[in-house]
Amino acid sequence: MERSEPERPNRRAALGFGAAVALTAALPARKAFAAPGTDAPGTHGGHSGALGFSGKEVLGVTGPGRALLSNRRLYHSTVMQSFGFDERRGHLYALQVMQGGVRLRGEPRAYSHSEREDRGDLCLNRLDMKGRRLGHMFLKGVGHGGALGIEPLKDRTVLWTEWDAAPRSGYGRGVCRFSFANGKVLTSQSLRDSSYRPKPGSTNNYVTLDVAHGRVLLHYRRDDEPWFAVYALDRFLARDFRPLIEFQRPATDLRLPFQGMTLYDSSAYQMLGSAYGPKNPRSSGGNTRLFRIDVRSGVTLENTLDRTAPGLNPREPEGLAVLNTKKGPQLCMGFAHGKARARRFSVFMKDIGWSAL
Repeated sequence: MERSEPERPNRRAALGFGAAVALTAALPARKAFAAPGTDAPGTHGGHSGALGFSGKEVLGVTGPGRALLSNRRLYHSTVMQSFGFDERRGHLYALQVMQGGVRLRGEPRAYSHSEREDRGDLCLNRLDMKGRRLGHMFLKGVGHGGALGIEPLKDRTVLWTEWDAAPRSGYGRGVCRFSFANGKVLTSQSLRDSSYRPKPGSTNNYVTLDVAHGRVLLHYRRDDEPWFAVYALDRFLARDFRPLIEFQRPATDLRLPFQGMTLYDSSAYQMLGSAYGPKNPRSSGGNTRLFRIDVRSGVTLENTLDRTAPGLNPREPEGLAVLNTKKGPQLCMGFAHGKARARRFSVFMKDIGWSAL
């Protein structure tokens, strides 16, 4: 997903809830902010808990990954970058960088895949829950597809992606919202009126939603350091960009590509790893790592080497999302595999264990 680039380990001083305090070296750099009219950080929207969460405690992501979708194809031949679920309407949406050799209406020529990466041009796919393709559209100049937010409304589904791709890198400098329209081409300019720039001067903006708990998770990079920020959804939509908390992205010292993120209740999840290759041989089972982070503190609670589907080749981790099922919430992991210029994807799910209230 992210192109390889050197990353510095976390090194900033930690900031506590409302004031700078000395913390142990195990805690990440973090900042937390009080919601308007409250004394506690992030009280919001009638939800319980210090930052407006359910009050349940996550026991951990348990068990082996179980196949949800296997060996499916997207409209273009490139890898899936990220995905998300519209549970209300039974749809899965997936982003991919456009393949090479395509010329869209109004373009002077066809562009290569590398040029599409640099320009931030994406193909957005809509599928049913069995992985059958239902349509696609194009997003030009928005970003790399690092995450996808799904906001189901009564009359339509609103999608969130990064926006305003930086020249040459192709990574977004803001985020935007829009509705799916089969076959349509949207541009960074046409999306301007529905765009948000919560972190001016940053890049690598990725966004996802936890609609059930009214939260937005933003990833961004500033001064060559990656951060997460959590916002109240209604305040974000009102362009109040004061985060409930923000903290440095963990495990940058591993220098593994960032491959996905999602948010559910009090936990954020991130996935790191790369495809099989000389430094990550197939015999090793892969270097994919899953992290669970407590967004009330920014502390990493789980960091596991995940061996889901070791037989896929080249098994590149691509995307995280939460799917609500009768068994409870499931953490879903995407993997790209198959031959170059004919990539396929599979999605696997793991139980998220919960304590009783």
